[in-house]
Amino acid sequence: MSQTLPKNAGIPAPDPGRWKALAFIALAQLMVVLDATIVNIALPKAQVDLGISDANKQWVITAYALAFGGLLLFGGRISDLFGRKRTFTIGLIGFALASALGGAATGQALLFGSRALQGVFGALLAPAALSLLAVTFTDAKERAKAFGIFGAIAGGGGAVGLLLGGFLTDSLNWRWTFFVNIPFAVIAAIGAYLYIREPAGTRNRSSLDIPGVLLSTLGLVSLVYGFTRAESAGWSDALTVGSFVAAVVLLAAFIVVEARVKSPLLPLRVLADRNRGGIYLSLGLAVIGMFGLFLFLTYYLQVVKGYSSLSTGFAFLPMVAGMITGSTQIGARLMTRVPPRLLMGPGFLLAAVGMLLLTRLEVGSSYAGVILPGMVLLGLGMGTAFMPAMSMATHGIEPRDAGVASAMVNTSQQVGGAIGTALLNTIAASATTAFVADHAAGATDPKLLQLQALVDGYTSAIWWAVGILVVASAIAFTLINTGKPGTGPVSQGGGTRDADEEEFKVPVIAH
Repeated sequence: MSQTLPKNAGIPAPDPGRWKALAFIALAQLMVVLDATIVNIALPKAQVDLGISDANKQWVITAYALAFGGLLLFGGRISDLFGRKRTFTIGLIGFALASALGGAATGQALLFGSRALQGVFGALLAPAALSLLAVTFTDAKERAKAFGIFGAIAGGGGAVGLLLGGFLTDSLNWRWTFFVNIPFAVIAAIGAYLYIREPAGTRNRSSLDIPGVLLSTLGLVSLVYGFTRAESAGWSDALTVGSFVAAVVLLAAFIVVEARVKSPLLPLRVLADRNRGGIYLSLGLAVIGMFGLFLFLTYYLQVVKGYSSLSTGFAFLPMVAGMITGSTQIGARLMTRVPPRLLMGPGFLLAAVGMLLLTRLEVGSSYAGVILPGMVLLGLGMGTAFMPAMSMATHGIEPRDAGVASAMVNTSQQVGGAIGTALLNTIAASATTAFVADHAAGATDPKLLQLQALVDGYTSAIWWAVGILVVASAIAFTLINTGKPGTGPVSQGGGTRDADEEEFKVPVIAH
């Protein structure tokens, strides 16, 4: 005979410490995101202190980006294989040790090495954090709120890094931009030990795909290095072109291998899902535009307007506030009521409008009249879009694939950031050179001409960022076609039960 059981039958009870766990997962994510920008502010003083040449200073940024971007998929797979809590904790401890090494660096080699080590442990930590979130929050409404907080931190942490980096560099010295990670990591590791409970039966214990690890790591490193090299040496440089060719060959070979091996590093089923593929692509494109804003507004405020490092950080706070509002008050509240594409598409479009306002920048533009409204709109738009993107990237995924799906979110952001920095900076530099060539003959004030040329370069690149955000919006509208998530419980892998399904009927043997 058949007996009707309650809808929640078979669903594990929510972890009572889940909100405390979220606080420590979010703290770890903040540390990783901060590190992408906090060192940028300190770089000029570190360069002088350690005698780093202009040709080599890029390696402070590049060493981190190469290790982090190249090893993210591997880090995601490790968390699936050996446990997310364990990988998360090892990532935190390693990141703290690497930061201590960087803060104590006595020469450029040690500084570059510490940045690479930060990237290695960040690649373990970041996907483990996101996948822990995915398997900890099993109610759709709670999940929306949790990912709203996480998305706000992921989106706004870079700007907070500029503020904190400016404060530490101005009031202490550049070494504290490294040392500050140590208390973050220690507190998060203690919290992880006390409050994070990884659900049973969610690991993927299959063998490690060594060829996949090598091909994906080398392919992503070649891709990131190619864009970084293009920024300094130009797009036609032989090593730049060679890096791109190598990236295409290696990543194509990676896809072939993944389709054939028994236990792939990146199961193609993760990418084959139309919604998930659309999220990775649109998120990566949106980050290109975001990094363009950080890059050019930082230079504009400091070089053109004469702001200090700390003042520049404060100038970015309205955008952070916009992101937090968009993520927690718009994205999280509407996530369970409307389809994700109706948050991501309009969100990226609103961000494009904010970016469009910034194309009006001139040497004499006021902060309140041009920069502030542009920043607020950009923050609101990106916060609204980031939240469902973070949540849906792991939504409906099998528990065994949660780590690698989370790693793909971080990979799309990291590769997008590297591409954005190189591509938009190259466009800006070319426009600046062309402006000087066109206006040099009639110029009476060389210094003013240089500032005008810089601003013309920035606005030229920002126009490209506007276009990229519009494309990201179009991809979100067209590729992401899932309906609104249900409000009932979700599985440990993140799948949602139908919202209108009232009960489950299972066969029960009569006694």
